[in-house]
Amino acid sequence: MTIKILLADDQALVRAAFKVLVNSTPDMEVVGEASDGREAVRLAAEADVVLMDIRMPGSDGLTATRQITATLPDVRVLVLTTFEIDEYVFAALRSGASGFLGKGTDPTELHQAIRLVARGEELLSPGATRALISRFLRGPAQDMGAAAERLAVLTEREREILVLVAAGLGNDEIARRLGISPLTAKTHVNRTQAKLDAHDRAQLVMLAYETGLVRPGSPPVV
Repeated sequence: MTIKILLADDQALVRAAFKVLVNSTPDMEVVGEASDGREAVRLAAEADVVLMDIRMPGSDGLTATRQITATLPDVRVLVLTTFEIDEYVFAALRSGASGFLGKGTDPTELHQAIRLVARGEELLSPGATRALISRFLRGPAQDMGAAAERLAVLTEREREILVLVAAGLGNDEIARRLGISPLTAKTHVNRTQAKLDAHDRAQLVMLAYETGLVRPGSPPVV
């Protein structure tokens, strides 16, 4: 099955470079290009994965990401950024992006990243993501009491799952840690996402920190 890709970047040369890289593998195809967020939203329905730049004139990548993930739940957004740790990446993840990728990534990493998010998984570098979250959640105080009320719908096992997802563990690693099968781990993760109305695992990580279940700067453990 061919993965259909939409490129959203205001620089034509950047789009051209990514188009060559994407089309260099037989299981992927660029089906559209957008030079701003508004055009990306219009074309997103034709794609499986959107490679989304954030800083674009007019309607930017953050606005486009929110609109795409809200109206097209099967379309995944992979944010392209010049720097892995970027203030806009945090906002992009909260807007529903499935992860972020540096523009300087090599072709093999690009292809792996696209395949990963196309399968409905997250693209999270655990160290970079936790550093990013810690940096921004050390800012203005969160209303932890109100946020924690969202966790009331979870079972104790689902809380454990949420903590391990926030640690950057995949389903196989969670299964080994808890002594359950990978299929059972995946089922728990999916139920946790559904109960918390999270678009994907990236948003589960955000929620784990925002609700105070996991604290910035401390490694999440069960």
